[in-house]
Amino acid sequence: MKKSILLILLIIGLGSQANAQEISKNAIGIRLSESDGFGPEVNYQRAVGDNNRLELGLAFHSKRYWDAVKFTGIYQWVWNIDGGFNWYAGPGLGAGIVSYDRKHKDYPYDDRYNDSEAFGFLTGDVGIEYNFDFPLLISFDFRPQANLGYRDDVSFDVGLSARYQF
Repeated sequence: MKKSILLILLIIGLGSQANAQEISKNAIGIRLSESDGFGPEVNYQRAVGDNNRLELGLAFHSKRYWDAVKFTGIYQWVWNIDGGFNWYAGPGLGAGIVSYDRKHKDYPYDDRYNDSEAFGFLTGDVGIEYNFDFPLLISFDFRPQANLGYRDDVSFDVGLSARYQF
């Protein structure tokens, strides 16, 4: 946890020193990811400055014995590497609902879990993106996620995104 706080403070410090570059005012698209179950995320990015943006996502994840829906909000700082290549990082949080299939033969949990439950989480995001000359943005990112209420553990989400910019 101390390393996470240190990383967030480092990102904030670097964010204040970042050089401005052109990022799209709006972008909408899909993110495919795997974190304890594969699933798509519909997400939207909105610029909130020259080199900052807010990313909102609605994800649907599924595994053999459970399904989950989660909403994520992440504040990102964006730094230009070269030309259309950027890297970005930032903190976030979210909430979701998970539903269990207790009748599945591989169901690993005991009866202390309900059929469904709500949970919150703290997350972060580090990634690299390429901004094409036409309105397409592709990215690859990594999101560690500390779950609060749902298994109380840390998971790691790796995703690939494609977004239309406008």
